[in-house]
Amino acid sequence: MLKKRIYLAGFDVFRPDAIAYGQYLRTLCSEHGFEGLYPLDNATPADLRGAELAHWICRANLDLIDRADMVVANANPFRGAEPDSGTVFEMGYAHALGKPVWCYTDMAGSLIEQLDAEWHEDAQRHADLQGYTVEDFGLNLNLMLACSAEVVQGDIADCLTRMAARYA
Repeated sequence: MLKKRIYLAGFDVFRPDAIAYGQYLRTLCSEHGFEGLYPLDNATPADLRGAELAHWICRANLDLIDRADMVVANANPFRGAEPDSGTVFEMGYAHALGKPVWCYTDMAGSLIEQLDAEWHEDAQRHADLQGYTVEDFGLNLNLMLACSAEVVQGDIADCLTRMAARYA
């Protein structure tokens, strides 16, 4: 039987040890009965630079998602309070294709708790430090992610364990 292919979305590609970490992720996938597809599996053409290289990387990653059966994404905060925007795009792209999307995050508290949002009695809403309303659905991610993906509180191993149980 063929292993289900998982596109490994996340800001992990920006780690100093990104290639070795990608191998670790692929090994974890294999141990759980999946084949991991990691964005840095693609060797970039040596002659491309700047915007041309960016477009090539974008297309190569979309092609990997097209080949995958599902996506698992690192939805931990990156460079701020929210998940990486590129990762979120990849999750949305996979969802639009009808592929199962899973994500994992260490963040257990609701957005209200994570952002230490202040209650404004006069407006009957929670707001962040900039005054923007913070949604109060008790979810640990924005509702568009939480309602379109299977969210696992924990790490990649926790997520793969749940996925393996679901697809066994």
